[in-house]
Amino acid sequence: MKKEEASRINCSMLLQHINQAVCFVGRVSKVHPSGKTFTAVDGEGKTVTVELNCCLEEELSGVVEVIGLVSNKGVLMAATYNLLREDRGTPFDLELYNEALKVIHDFPQHYPFEAAVSG
Repeated sequence: MKKEEASRINCSMLLQHINQAVCFVGRVSKVHPSGKTFTAVDGEGKTVTVELNCCLEEELSGVVEVIGLVSNKGVLMAATYNLLREDRGTPFDLELYNEALKVIHDFPQHYPFEAAVSG
């Protein structure tokens, strides 16, 4: 797989990125008992369903960064995910992150930031 660029998005941007590589950051809200899907909430309080390639082998909680493709149903098909540590006493501010996303998307000429995906 060649190197792609993944747009950083929140839930309200999902349907604008169908079949595209995206990077989503949210707080895990519920893990399905099968370990193959989970839901995460973004900085606006909206929820996305994330489908994994294989079952989870670790407990999943807190803030997670997911890189994957958006399905035509608005489900995030994860290629990879990364837990963001919050154990240093400073919680990750999803609302502030969401505000930064809005600025990045409103002024793309000034903020050409994308998440690098390699495979």
